Amino acid sequence: MDLTPQDALIVVDVQVDFCPGGALAVSNGQAVVPVLNRWLTPFAAAGRPIFASRDWHPSRHISFREQGGPWPPHCIQHTPGAAFHPDLALPEGTIIISKGTDPNRDAYSAFDSPDLATHLQRFHIRRVTVGGLALDYCVRATLLDALKLGFATRLLRGATRPVEVHPGDGERALAEMRAAGAERVEEEP
Repeated sequence: MDLTPQDALIVVDVQVDFCPGGALAVSNGQAVVPVLNRWLTPFAAAGRPIFASRDWHPSRHISFREQGGPWPPHCIQHTPGAAFHPDLALPEGTIIISKGTDPNRDAYSAFDSPDLATHLQRFHIRRVTVGGLALDYCVRATLLDALKLGFATRLLRGATRPVEVHPGDGERALAEMRAAGAERVEEEP
């Protein structure tokens, strides 16, 4: 693996509610966990920063159907569904980025929390590697925002799955990210 001092890993929303049995389950979402765990190990061993974003919604969030949004209630603060997947091996020192905390504002990108950009600047990061859930929403938004902010980006294709609200959403998201300049990484470390 070609890690440099300017690399960071961003794990996007690998939470119980986005995995099978959760309130907003992504088909086969739990399959990202072992792939991400294999990437977490070398990043941690190299002392590179690891960020884990999470939806951290208040109970009456604008994205919920009851409030006029498109989604069922999910990842409500301090509930079991908002927890990271129990098999995700986030190392000590992982920086948690909470998003979607404003009840009146939706947030897909991990960069919707200003904390992420601030941390990346503090660590002098130039390239981010991104995986998690879901490919066609939060992963897509995070990766595109990283590119807009000038970061080189790598998408861990095996470490993400789409929601597929509409058939083909995942492939369209991949095409959009590639067109924007993302590098797609298929192999595992």
